[in-house]
Amino acid sequence: MTQLMLFLLMACGGVVIAVQPSINARLAQRVGAYESSLISFAVGTLALMLVVMFAGRGNIRDIAHANWWELTGGLLGAFFVTLTIIVVPRIGTVAVMTAIITGQLATAVLLDQFGVFGLRHIPLTPMRLLGICLLAAGAALIVRR
Repeated sequence: MTQLMLFLLMACGGVVIAVQPSINARLAQRVGAYESSLISFAVGTLALMLVVMFAGRGNIRDIAHANWWELTGGLLGAFFVTLTIIVVPRIGTVAVMTAIITGQLATAVLLDQFGVFGLRHIPLTPMRLLGICLLAAGAALIVRR
């Protein structure tokens, strides 16, 4: 798959991330915030079970050899989804997305800088730092009332 195709797929992922909290928040109005989060993860789990059954190529039994921190992704996902369900109705989708993107990029630049989790080291350059600062300034302008 080309880098352009991967980038476009991730852009589609960005669309999903922007839409998901609003859908989950709407469901929360009917069933409750925590219940909406549970339903969201249950539906996602069922969908992924089908994907694994029909397209999975790994060995799920190797979970026994995973480090404890490698299993925290689901916990972090549950925190993220639940937090967006609670916050979107209070401050709005654009403010939430702005905060998420700012936090993601600031964290990502640190993860790259230190090569955390065994990932490739990509140094923090003045241009990258300027980009984060400009993003933070843009975020402040977006959420300013």
